[in-house]
Amino acid sequence: MTDVLDGKIAVVTGASSGLGRAVSEILTRRGAQVFGVARGEEQLRQSMIDVAGAVGEQRYSASDVSDSAQCAAAVQKCVDTLGGIDILVNVAGSHTLRHTAEIADDEWAHDLAVNLNGPFFLSRAALPHLLERGGNIVNVSSIAGLEGQAYSAGYCSAKHGLIGLTRAMAMEFTGKALRVNAICPGGMMTPQVTGFTFPDGVDFDLVMKVASPRGLMEAEDVAKMVAFIASDDASAIHGAVYSVDNGKMA
Repeated sequence: MTDVLDGKIAVVTGASSGLGRAVSEILTRRGAQVFGVARGEEQLRQSMIDVAGAVGEQRYSASDVSDSAQCAAAVQKCVDTLGGIDILVNVAGSHTLRHTAEIADDEWAHDLAVNLNGPFFLSRAALPHLLERGGNIVNVSSIAGLEGQAYSAGYCSAKHGLIGLTRAMAMEFTGKALRVNAICPGGMMTPQVTGFTFPDGVDFDLVMKVASPRGLMEAEDVAKMVAFIASDDASAIHGAVYSVDNGKMA
């Protein structure tokens, strides 16, 4: 399995920590060249050094995925530096628990911008390059894209939308050498999950309905699924949505 992605060029968002970093590590380990995207430049730079050894600035882009121009620039930087794109993994996301009646307009817009607009902006920019090389997109949705979760109206809406985007693109490009798929992780040992804060007055029985009886997963376990779907071993997988959730949805 060490060279199953040998020669592939992968753009991974959210690459500075959590699942994005784990995906970057697994893809690199299996032979891919990874171009990392995340907002915080110093943490991203260090992550890319840790993942792929000493690399120059050209191997990452400190970009806000909610900004379409920054997404387009990040994609172009990868193409200019590495010569193309074979894989786009849209990992970057944001989940804040809020009482629905108290969600401000800017908070709602932020939830959609990071979790849905970002994957669209990056996919749109990468499509010509992916089509040229017969590449693929792996969108990281969530079990929140398959079920309702309390205090997560914005996040659930965006993640449901990301599944819709995945299926729409899969249908549109059925006749092309491009694959588009999504995975829906459950709870993982990542900073986003372990750093959750709760608004006053939440019903913790409702919050815990999202938990798997097997507990939290390691990010690397989910990253291995991403690596498989992104590889040529999954050449028959197109338009699929996979739960990777320690049995939660069962």
